[in-house]
Amino acid sequence: MEHIYDVLILGGGPAGYSAALYTARPGLDTLVIEKICPGGQMAPTDIIDNYPGFDAGVDGIELGMKMAAGAERFGAKSAYAEITEVDLAPAVKRVVTTDGVYLGKTVIIATGASPRPLGLESEQGLIGRGVHYCAHCDGRFYKGKTVMVVGGGNSAASDALYLSGLCEKVIVVHRRDTLRATKIYHAPLMRAENVEFCWNSTVTALHADKRIDSVTLTDLTSGQEREVKIDGLFVSIGRQPATELFAEQLALDAHGYIIADESTKTSIDGVFAAGDVRTKELRQVVTAAADGAVAAHMAETYLAMQE
Repeated sequence: MEHIYDVLILGGGPAGYSAALYTARPGLDTLVIEKICPGGQMAPTDIIDNYPGFDAGVDGIELGMKMAAGAERFGAKSAYAEITEVDLAPAVKRVVTTDGVYLGKTVIIATGASPRPLGLESEQGLIGRGVHYCAHCDGRFYKGKTVMVVGGGNSAASDALYLSGLCEKVIVVHRRDTLRATKIYHAPLMRAENVEFCWNSTVTALHADKRIDSVTLTDLTSGQEREVKIDGLFVSIGRQPATELFAEQLALDAHGYIIADESTKTSIDGVFAAGDVRTKELRQVVTAAADGAVAAHMAETYLAMQE
């Protein structure tokens, strides 16, 4: 007979391995399915400064490996494969991967969300070399320097405000003539003497030697182009939740995130969503880890009720 796990966890980031720790420790048969390596979106981050317990910061890959080791110490297993298909409705859920088919009585979805890129040539190659997607993660490298923030929503406004306390100059680029961010951000940003706004503009090219040193800005009204010297570029134009596989089975919000409140319950019994993949206000390593613990508790409760 095919093996049926108590809990299948999709994604090996902080939410996934936190959930695995909390399901494996009480003895639930747990499998984490991760595409590449432990850590998820943490992995490319050189230093994480805002996760409790690491007073000097911690490397993203190192933290991911520690989280995986902590869960595996209690018997959680890990499978490294890409998920290609899921069937979440039956009592026994089915997950198809490039490494085979896995069955589980419950599923915790922790596939995360990735930053939405500008889509420019050379952008991927400059990540970590002047191009960033998290001001709170990487802003400290630009103390006393000039940076640019692309975007006009709450995340971009929050990033610009945070960076204004570190950097000599912050240039905010937005394709409209006013911020989309809530009003609470407008006044402090306008008061900040080192924040400059480039309205009705967009970044159309990146220029670099070993790391980014300037960008081409295009005025969307006139079409005029100009080169702007910067030390760092922070892209904050939204995130892309990894929910394509679940779109036909789970309720998603208008932005593609799985609709799940603080209980992490989704629209299907026995299926839970933890971390950046679900609807929530704050997406950080610490909130993802907390979600994982909640999802594990809810999965354990669900299994107990099925007995």
